[in-house]
Amino acid sequence: MHWGRQFTTIYEEACRLLNMRVMGIDYGNKRIGVAISDPWCTMAHPLEVINVRKDNSHVKKIEDIINKYEITNIVVGLPYNMNGTIGDGAKTVMEWAKQLEERVNLPVTLFDERLTTCEAHELLAGANVRGKKKRQVIDKIAASVILKEYLDSIKP
Repeated sequence: MHWGRQFTTIYEEACRLLNMRVMGIDYGNKRIGVAISDPWCTMAHPLEVINVRKDNSHVKKIEDIINKYEITNIVVGLPYNMNGTIGDGAKTVMEWAKQLEERVNLPVTLFDERLTTCEAHELLAGANVRGKKKRQVIDKIAASVILKEYLDSIKP
């Protein structure tokens, strides 16, 4: 009997050989949710919630995660308005993502995050997570939803 997965797709094997790991980010003015993919780019793992600081030390924490997990690509959720237009929040995220890309010297992709926070709330409600605990994890769960949707969208 074999445990675990025996077979991988060509896409998964290519990701593994390229040692590709993707970081997903749910950017907010107060907190940043972070998730990372597995080396096969099939799963998104909620990792951390980083508090935004005026001194930009939160970016250093992101850099530390990039180095620790050997991240090769970053996906940042872009909060389009429900009608598909770009509002002030999306413009702020676009500017921050551009600055992040320049600082960490990795490709940053913006990805539609509409309804991902709602999906994260539903996941936590289904797991009976409420109150303070919910507030502590919602952003990294939203980041993992963004990342998983992105990974699914790039699969052949």
